[in-house]
Amino acid sequence: MAAKDVTIKGPDGNLGGYLASPASGRGPGVVVIQEIFGVNDVVRSICDAHAAMGCFALAPDLFWRVEAGVQITDKTDAEWKRAIDLMNRFDPDKGVADIQAAITHVRELPGCSGKVGVVGYCLGGYLAYLTGTRTDADASVGYYGLNIQKKLDEAKQIRHPLMLHIAGRDEYVPPDAQRKIVDGLKSNPHVAIHLYPEMGHAFARPGGKHYDKANAELANGRTETFIRRHLA
Repeated sequence: MAAKDVTIKGPDGNLGGYLASPASGRGPGVVVIQEIFGVNDVVRSICDAHAAMGCFALAPDLFWRVEAGVQITDKTDAEWKRAIDLMNRFDPDKGVADIQAAITHVRELPGCSGKVGVVGYCLGGYLAYLTGTRTDADASVGYYGLNIQKKLDEAKQIRHPLMLHIAGRDEYVPPDAQRKIVDGLKSNPHVAIHLYPEMGHAFARPGGKHYDKANAELANGRTETFIRRHLA
């Protein structure tokens, strides 16, 4: 596996990103969509894991218009305050356009098969859903995405496989919102939803407050199978 920081040509400017490439130099692509903490060590480790499984994995710096190069953690109140401020100043619509640019970047890499999916977490889980409705990604996976229930009118635009992991005790996605998401998407043949009833938000983030090894491994295994199936 090889990894490096790269520059992505976006729709209205260049943005940075972290790219991990498979040792074979060949394979499909995965765009990893950040949480509210930027392209930090957690996001980079996810890219590295996908590269180890044979994918080109790129995490674009989606906060670049607000502040480029953000890499913070969830460990202090000050970092949480900064992360929330960044999220509040972030434009999701422009973020999805940047994700499309990242998808195109990966698709054009030498050795890429041309198949590219996305995997996103928290804010990135919401953006993964929007990626599934607005971009040409071949498959999308969202973990505990925020505010998806507010964009269910876009569900009819989903043309490629979409998988959502929902935490049953997510403090940021209450039960009513979860029901709306499930009810709004259950009839769409492209969508698969997995519910983790006892899990809190970010249960798949190693070292996080609600991290649960068993459920994280279950969700990640489902994601890996999904990616292999749809990006083959």
